Amino acid sequence: MKELRRIFMNGILDENPTFRMVLGMCPTLAITTAASNGIGMGLATTFVLVFSNLVISLLRKAIPSQIRIPAFIVVIATFVTIVQLMIKAYLPALDESLGVFIPLIVVNCIIFGRAEAFAFKNKPLAAIVDGLGMGIGFTLAITLISSIREIFGVGTWFGMQVMPENYLPMDILIRPAGGFIVLGLTLALVNKLLPKKA
Repeated sequence: MKELRRIFMNGILDENPTFRMVLGMCPTLAITTAASNGIGMGLATTFVLVFSNLVISLLRKAIPSQIRIPAFIVVIATFVTIVQLMIKAYLPALDESLGVFIPLIVVNCIIFGRAEAFAFKNKPLAAIVDGLGMGIGFTLAITLISSIREIFGVGTWFGMQVMPENYLPMDILIRPAGGFIVLGLTLALVNKLLPKKA
């Protein structure tokens, strides 16, 4: 139980995909203009991480090492298709705002990295916990970045007005350059607050 807790917390703090490993930068920079986008993309990625880790771990002894990458792609693409169809069916507004970035989860280096570094080498329960920790860590990180960009760039949070009516939004924060600025500042802050990795 202690080991599972360590694996879970690893994805949130020590090896946070966004703030510590600096992975998944395309969706981090592109879709983080609204907090709802951050939550949506984070949960979709978490779903794919958990289930692809589980299947890859279950099949780890059956997949020859020489074809593991194509096998990973098939498994990951299957779960991305499932999550994409669910979002299209039940959350069309989110589907429209995330656009092409949902199918691009297939090639997200966070998911490939966890498949290669963890799921292919560990038992199913540990692989699920790793996927959950990494997914929640990614969700928290991009929701934080999204929230900062939405609050200061538009004056709203999850679509609700949070800044005074006379607030003049910082338009740059919802533009691509704003994504880089907020990412850089949050990376610096997180690395200042969290202890350095050995």
